[in-house]
Amino acid sequence: MKRLLVILCCLLLVGGLVAGCGTQSAEDDGAKATKVVVGCTAVPHAEILEVVKPMLAEQGVELEIKVFTDYVLLNPALKDKQLDANFFQHIPYLEDYNAKNNANLVWIVKVHNEPMGVYSNKYDSVDKVAKGARIGIPNDATNGGRALMVLESAGLLKLKEGAGVTATKRDIVENPLEFKIEEQDAAMLPRALEDLDVCVINSNYALEAGLNPVEDSIFMEPKDSPFANVLVVRPEDKDNEAIKKLAAVLQSEEVRQFLEETYQGSCVPAF
Repeated sequence: MKRLLVILCCLLLVGGLVAGCGTQSAEDDGAKATKVVVGCTAVPHAEILEVVKPMLAEQGVELEIKVFTDYVLLNPALKDKQLDANFFQHIPYLEDYNAKNNANLVWIVKVHNEPMGVYSNKYDSVDKVAKGARIGIPNDATNGGRALMVLESAGLLKLKEGAGVTATKRDIVENPLEFKIEEQDAAMLPRALEDLDVCVINSNYALEAGLNPVEDSIFMEPKDSPFANVLVVRPEDKDNEAIKKLAAVLQSEEVRQFLEETYQGSCVPAF
């Protein structure tokens, strides 16, 4: 009987050791296979993330890139925990989203600026835009205001003092040539060039449509604009180690070189 008890105890001890080894191995494997899911728009954001993907893999982080065609969906997806981070927006857009949606998403690092451009299939200079021309701008709050600021910089209209990035058509105080400002979905503006006289287009959508912001625009926003594109996360994840690694590689010399060589001024480093 004693011998049987000794055998049973030995078997239980061995089983416990095996189970303990299995748990440790699973934990080790989990640590090695850290995965970060980042939502973005296609150009240039997904292209930039593809550059850093192998760099992160060397550091034990698996980067999954989810491309959205409609950037309006990216912040809700992050807020609802469908993503670990997103990369598509500038700070004024983020602040506007948080204020209007009871959200507290935070940005981690600035990566690049995408100077907004004025485009036309009809005119080759802003000085030639005729009276009564139809001008398309994005229909979301901050990009619409930004587009109006670009038109003001181009000398096509004047805004109420202090209107800033939240400017709307109601803030136009001088429009001597009676331009008709039409708001449309930002992603549709490149196509709208077929019908409208002028469009103010975000560089990411211009690039997707095969437009070179430097060569094809008739006016460009100054490159030192405050609209740097940023990596955004939920506040509880801002100190996550994998997120920190992603932030670091997005500000690497490899990314700087990629931006400068690939986009030739249409996307410029913001770090």
